[in-house]
Amino acid sequence: MDDDQRTPLRPRHRPCASCPYRRSVASGIWAASEYEKLPCYDGDVPEQLAHREQAVRVFTCHQSGQEVCSGWLAHREPGDLLAVRLGVSDGRLDPACLEHSTDVPLFASGRDAAEHGLRDVDAPDARARLAIDKITSVRSRTDHPLS
Repeated sequence: MDDDQRTPLRPRHRPCASCPYRRSVASGIWAASEYEKLPCYDGDVPEQLAHREQAVRVFTCHQSGQEVCSGWLAHREPGDLLAVRLGVSDGRLDPACLEHSTDVPLFASGRDAAEHGLRDVDAPDARARLAIDKITSVRSRTDHPLS
């Protein structure tokens, strides 16, 4: 399919149960590299440009891979995210991304979410291991399994 014919990505309705921005998620369920991406989206646009390679990338849902992460969009004003502005302007993202919000409690910043997630990444507790096993099982049956 030609890029011009691709359907724009829409936001996931709500943050998934394992969303790294969700305050209720267990610590350490994702790889450290996933958490390390989150602070790149903090700050105003010039601050995001300091992390240009990551900050221009749309953060897709870890569960579906086919929708924009609801927690990422809603943890701040979506229009303040450089990747959202660029994605909507070039047609990769549905304009609904600019209006997305949720009532799910989220970390206020990518830095806060990353600190929480990284805390137990080397020794996830039982709740985190259960989530990891579930994610691995579900994703093994999709086009984007975990390695």
